[in-house]
Amino acid sequence: MSVLPSGIFPPLVTPFRDEEFDRDAYRANIEILNDTRLAGYVVLGSNGESVYLSDKEAVEVIETAVSSRAEDKAIIVGTGRESTRATIESTHRAAAAGADAALVVPPSYYKEAMTPTVLETHYRAVADAAEIPVLLYHVPKFSPIVFQADMVRRLSGHPGIIGMKDTSQDMVFLTRCLSDCPDDFTIYVGTANILLAGLTLGAAGGVLALANIAPEECVTLCDLFEEGRAAEARALQQKLLPVNQAVTVRYGISGLKHAHDLLGMSGGETRRPLLPLASEDREALEDILKAGLGRP
Repeated sequence: MSVLPSGIFPPLVTPFRDEEFDRDAYRANIEILNDTRLAGYVVLGSNGESVYLSDKEAVEVIETAVSSRAEDKAIIVGTGRESTRATIESTHRAAAAGADAALVVPPSYYKEAMTPTVLETHYRAVADAAEIPVLLYHVPKFSPIVFQADMVRRLSGHPGIIGMKDTSQDMVFLTRCLSDCPDDFTIYVGTANILLAGLTLGAAGGVLALANIAPEECVTLCDLFEEGRAAEARALQQKLLPVNQAVTVRYGISGLKHAHDLLGMSGGETRRPLLPLASEDREALEDILKAGLGRP
């Protein structure tokens, strides 16, 4: 798959049980999502606790996703590492395991040294070596590197770099990238908070934590936008905002996993040092889900 589809992708959570990857739970979650209108899945993203997995575990997770996905669902895999060499090796492993594309977070440990020139050289080297297309991953929340729109424009001309996930919520940056990059450079917004705004600017869809637990609602918002039903799209965006804030900013991965459990999926345990959601927060989250999604 050289070109990724427009639409909605959830960054899948990785269920654990007693600190071990719960393959059966992961497969069961994907099989449930296969019956939705999602465009595909992001595996080993930020919400997948990828930084806590060994290389061997990462391959097992990718292979499970690939073998469980419906034929029409694309698989994007997070492969970014701190060194260029390790990122290339990780991308090779993802390709061998069946990934359709790689999502590459920028290295950030030596933040001050990560100039646009360094980052551009890094991404070009990864794309030159990769057997699968590469997506840039702009996520200052977790990797405190702020992309420059001019750098993205230059990288968009590389034949192996086909798009970007932008989680910055910087609308000026997003507008410039959508304006300056080629039409076939696929840009997804990285949070449901600005899905409608991103679509209005020309984004191809979103990679949204919310889509794990509200896939049809996220796809429906895209439908309403495409059909020109602006008032309904705005109303749905506003209704989903508190739910998205709860499972991202307010309660984080622990909250997102508990939401899975409340909605009949398998969130599983977090891997330490992350802790389960506190009991009082569980009750609050359930109320938010009822108000925003009408369930559980």
